[in-house]
Amino acid sequence: MANDDPLRIGSHTFTSRLFVGTGKYKDVAETEAALVASGAEVVTVALRRVNLNDRAEGSLMSLVTSRRWTILPNTAGCHTAEEAVRTLRLARELGIADLVKLEVIGDPRTLYPDNEQTLEAAKVLVKEGFTVLPYCMDDPILCRKLEDAGCAAVMPLAAPIGSGLGIRNPYNLRIILENAKVPVIVDAGVGTASDAAVALELGCHGVLMNTAIAAAKDPVLMAHAMREAVSAGRKAFLAGRMPRRLHASASSPESGLI
Repeated sequence: MANDDPLRIGSHTFTSRLFVGTGKYKDVAETEAALVASGAEVVTVALRRVNLNDRAEGSLMSLVTSRRWTILPNTAGCHTAEEAVRTLRLARELGIADLVKLEVIGDPRTLYPDNEQTLEAAKVLVKEGFTVLPYCMDDPILCRKLEDAGCAAVMPLAAPIGSGLGIRNPYNLRIILENAKVPVIVDAGVGTASDAAVALELGCHGVLMNTAIAAAKDPVLMAHAMREAVSAGRKAFLAGRMPRRLHASASSPESGLI
């Protein structure tokens, strides 16, 4: 079904709707095993937290630049629009920035994004030709403004980064989905496979995660579980769930019986 139901973001087309991060694993070997198990085609890398010039065998950069995945460089650790734009310009000079995740943090405790700085940076990056995927609050108005600014998708959080709390406000996500004309990818807060399935069942076009896989007792097994959950959630959304009813409805016919 994946080939018949591609995810399109800007000029990019993917069959997997699961995007995964590369941080918090015990080593590069575990990172690789989890990425493979996830079936993800897009992996995100925090530009300010890795050595971009270290392409030696066994390094993280040698893994993610092996052409097995599409790299989604992100601006984790940036706190102003200026910092984020400068970071992605550097990535472009190194040849690893086309599709980019914009992240501008406004609060160090919750890691909630700064709405104003995110929107400001998005406008600059879009004008410079980047395909921008902004991490943002689950705010329908902000998502609309980011879309109007030319972002190729919006990435509202489910819950604070690394919290594992799952989707805290499905109603906001539904409003965002009702109005968005670009893909909506849930980013941050997923804790387990059922959270990923719920996001896709709501109609979200994809989900991005890192800690939910890397912090699991068995990251590789969890990566495989997330792969199946995203697939199942998407199929359930396309199938259309049954109506919710207050009272029982018999599964077998009640008329015409002898």
